Amino acid sequence: MVVADEAVDDGLLDPGELAEGHLRFLQLAILHLLGDDLLDQVAQALARKFGWRIQPSGAVAQNLLRLSTQVPARAVYLSDGPNRSYQVGRTALVFDHTALKEAGFRLPESRLIVQALKSLGQEHVTPEVISTIREWLAPNLLPRVLADTETATGWVYAALRRIAGRDTDGSSRESAR
Repeated sequence: MVVADEAVDDGLLDPGELAEGHLRFLQLAILHLLGDDLLDQVAQALARKFGWRIQPSGAVAQNLLRLSTQVPARAVYLSDGPNRSYQVGRTALVFDHTALKEAGFRLPESRLIVQALKSLGQEHVTPEVISTIREWLAPNLLPRVLADTETATGWVYAALRRIAGRDTDGSSRESAR
């Protein structure tokens, strides 16, 4: 495992002092602590290596946005590359070939939020979901994401407007006060 190998290389671990089982336990503990962020970094690195465009699928997008605490056994990324699967700890990192319809968005944040919203479904986009995404997204990106996603499905764009603090008539909540 890369993290454990780096720890040995940096002199933090002496492999001669650790039994194989202990080293494996340490690897799993590190993977658990880094969780979805590590899987996303691995996915992004593989995409760069092979020249693929990728975007997290619904469950992965929800986890990255902290909308879900469930850890899927399979982290699925949509890809314009071939179908591939890798084992990262106990999680299967899966790349599913598909036409990336939402890849037209320039910002990775836009693609991530749209995937998460679509996987939740319109009926599950609650004020808590809106608030969580708003807190996750840097305030300076709100107007950029809103402009980037103008072509999104109607209800998704309406949810994005709520995330950006805009009423459905296009006015800002702050200007209405």
